[in-house]
Amino acid sequence: MAFQAGGQRPAPPPGPATPETQAYLQDYTALLDAVPFPSLVVDHRWDVVLANGAFRTLFRGAGPHPTAMPDDNFLRFVLFHPDAAEVLGEHESSWCLPMLAHFAATLERYGHDPGLQAVRRDIAQDPIMEAAYRQGLPHWIRAVGARAVEHDGAVRPLRHPDPRRGTTECRVVVETPPALEELGYTRLTLVLREPRRTPHRPQRARRAAASHLRVVPAGE
Repeated sequence: MAFQAGGQRPAPPPGPATPETQAYLQDYTALLDAVPFPSLVVDHRWDVVLANGAFRTLFRGAGPHPTAMPDDNFLRFVLFHPDAAEVLGEHESSWCLPMLAHFAATLERYGHDPGLQAVRRDIAQDPIMEAAYRQGLPHWIRAVGARAVEHDGAVRPLRHPDPRRGTTECRVVVETPPALEELGYTRLTLVLREPRRTPHRPQRARRAAASHLRVVPAGE
């Protein structure tokens, strides 16, 4: 997979520009809040446009971070927040790598977007993540196939802060109505499954971002 942008497209249009669109988003927020599962609306940079209470509950334990809070930019949270692995089970293989693969594909389409370029610079500042992105990630994409960049339908592990949920899984459902799509937005819902009954294991100490992606070989 090539990581240099070619034949790039202009970025999607910015947020709501008309009162009608703003009213639609207000009503869509009410709809989102009625959903019992964590649900969010993001733009092509993964900036969070809308998020419901269930989403905020899922990530309520995340400590402060200047650029990677889950309800600010979900891509940055997954890649750079030191607390991400506390909630996102099998963090590297089930969350980081798919998000990196999707980011690489988006960067090919909108390579001149300043927000995406800022994420790319932050990846480059982490030698381990940079090596994984440039060398290991193409190898992983070839191994798992085209589904690597697709989130819809993926089943991924979670550790929910509610003890009634505990260690569980979610299915990622991407469901974007035309009105959101016209704005360049995408809606994702994490449909929670029944908790997995597994023996208790002490959690590993939190790792800094530099230890991410050790499951990806730096070379082929």
